[in-house]
Amino acid sequence: EIILLGQNVNAYNFNEKRLSHILFELSEIIGLERIRYTTSHPKDVSKDLITAHAELKKLMPLLHLPVQSGSTNILKKMNRGHTIKDYYQKVEYLKKANPLIKFSSDFIIAFPGETEEDFTKTIMLMKKMKFINSYSFIFSPRPGTPAASKIEIDKKVSKERLSIFQNVADEIKRNYRNELKNSTLKVLFENKGKSENTYFGRDEYFNSVIVESNENLVGKIEDVKIENCNSNTLFGKITSEIKQKNCAA
Repeated sequence: EIILLGQNVNAYNFNEKRLSHILFELSEIIGLERIRYTTSHPKDVSKDLITAHAELKKLMPLLHLPVQSGSTNILKKMNRGHTIKDYYQKVEYLKKANPLIKFSSDFIIAFPGETEEDFTKTIMLMKKMKFINSYSFIFSPRPGTPAASKIEIDKKVSKERLSIFQNVADEIKRNYRNELKNSTLKVLFENKGKSENTYFGRDEYFNSVIVESNENLVGKIEDVKIENCNSNTLFGKITSEIKQKNCAA
């Protein structure tokens, strides 16, 4: 697996080579099974990148696409360069390109000037998109940025909004993980777990998965039947080992 990293990785453009060119070239490497990239910006989701999501089987179907706010008004204050309408449109293009694609995102809550209506729009976006994972923080001024001189929202209000948002996000994530029970996922195992004979890996959507096995699974991709989960991890069994056990019985 290879993960291409960049502050705004899908804006890459060097010698007339864009991110999509790299993705297509990587996909030709024998033995490379999975390709990911992060972090991307909605305004730089180009047609050629969408084509890559349509054509490259090795490009994993999870895209981290930070939106930051559900309000176009706040996005303008953030100087994000896109509207909520633009965001939804890019998402629809990507879904048409690959119906299996899912999304994760970043959010800044209580950005200076955020009204109750702006915050409500962020909650609405979260419920509509059903991000399978999200990272959310209260606005924190950074010296030298235009927002640093703006009047901050009351800390109590900011914390209340963050709590409300995270409760919604956690419920969506919890429901998503519960829906994965009894499903079979392809997991790339990265290392041994803390307990004996346990192995840690990630599925195609970057979900953490832990199994028990007497075999060394590191570096292997195996089918795993999910049996249980918590807020951060899925737990399951290797399907081939389940079959072996059933045959022995």
